[in-house]
Formats: sequence, C-alpha cells, structure tokens
Amino acid sequence: MQPDAAGRGETLVPGTQRELPRTLDALVQDPVAFRHWYDMVLPRVYRYLLARSGDSWLAEELTQQTFVEAVRNRRKFDGRSDVVTWLCAIGRHKLVDHYRQTDREAARQQRLSTIRAEQDPVLVTHERDAIWQTLATLSDDERLALIFRYLDQMPVRDIAKELDRSEKAVESLLSRAREAFRVAYGGPIDE
Repeated sequence: MQPDAAGRGETLVPGTQRELPRTLDALVQDPVAFRHWYDMVLPRVYRYLLARSGDSWLAEELTQQTFVEAVRNRRKFDGRSDVVTWLCAIGRHKLVDHYRQTDREAARQQRLSTIRAEQDPVLVTHERDAIWQTLATLSDDERLALIFRYLDQMPVRDIAKELDRSEKAVESLLSRAREAFRVAYGGPIDE
C-alpha cells in the first residue's frame, strides 16, 4: 500500500516494516521515511515546473528550492490539500519570483546600457565602479533598498513586499540608505 503524499496514515515504507509518520513535520524528522516520500513526490513537482518553464535546468533548480522552502515551512502545511498540490504552489511562486528577477535584471541592464551609450565610456566605468564600491559599504538591506528603488525603479510598496517590511519602514530605510550613500560616496544621490 502506498502512503498518501503527506506521509499520513498507517502505511508502510516498501521493503520495510516501518510506518510513515503521520505529519509532514514528523516525516522530515525520519530520514528513511523522508527519503522514500521525497523520491515519490519529486518527479511530480519537477514535471509540473518543467511544463511551465520549458527549461530542464530551471525546473531542477526550482524543484530544489521548492523542497527547501517546504521543509523550512513544514509547520504551515495544514493537510487540507494534497502535499504535492502545496509543493506545486510553492514551486509556482518560485517560478514567478524567478521571472520577476529576470525581468528586473533585464531592465537594469537596459538602463545601464542606455546610460553607457550617452556618456564617455571611461567616465562611466570609473563612476559605476565607484558606485558599486560605495554600495558594498552599506548594510545588505540598505544596498537592496537603493538598488530596488533607483536601479530597478520599483515603487516603495513593491520594495516593502520584497524586504518583508512595512512601507513606512522602507521609506525610513531608504532615507537612511541615501544618507549613508551620500557620506560614503562623497556626493549626492539622485532622488
């Protein structure tokens, strides 16, 4: 008899006399049962992501991220749906995040290319290096906030979602980050 996808029920791991744990949390605590469950559900999650991405490398990467995220948040799984459905939802969010990041990166590169085409290449290279060196002196949150706001041109609302903060907290963070950048760079940052 096969276990249900969440590892609940009075089922046996094939080839053993061990029952699978009743919850996803307990399943993660049992390496043998977890491996069996993982081997059973992984192909379904991978196929789901491959069908939506069309890229085997990306599907593999997102499948891995999906399982890592699921293990981290296993206590959030309430059992109201099949665990594969839950995993596919996590994978879908990972895929959307990947495409958003890819779009932001493409837009960032387009803006940098436009700036480079309009200015002296030597000056642009020197200035760009100085900016990245200055950004490296800031905290991770300050650096991300400035990059999201000024390079990616994201609204504060979206930055708040990315950084898991309130909009007021992001506005305050941006203010501190701009000031820290001004001090470290020795000049103004355009607002």
